[in-house]
Amino acid sequence: MYTMDLMNEKLEIIKEAIEEKKGFDIEVLDIRKKSTIADYFVIASGNSSTQVLSIVDEIEDKMTVNGYETVAGKEGYSSAKWIILDYDDVVVHIFKKEDREYYNLERLWKEYENITK
Repeated sequence: MYTMDLMNEKLEIIKEAIEEKKGFDIEVLDIRKKSTIADYFVIASGNSSTQVLSIVDEIEDKMTVNGYETVAGKEGYSSAKWIILDYDDVVVHIFKKEDREYYNLERLWKEYENITK
């Protein structure tokens, strides 16, 4: 388990990686109070499959370079429409824009605090 300072640093690294690859509509949801899946969800969009892949690769690179664990699980990389990166306490969802609109993950988790800075 991470201290809040380390958790905030981890979330910031992920957000910066998304922003560097021009990802958009970044949301960070605090799900600690009602879920054991993870502590936080990070949700973001890209305009194309190529951009989604680029965002995911950047997140993985930045996390490794900054000394954080490698991803515990990764799903959806081959289709590049909705890729999930599982960092145990943080689950990152990178969507192709139209797929994010279709699945509307935020609606399912709307009761959780959005801590996007």
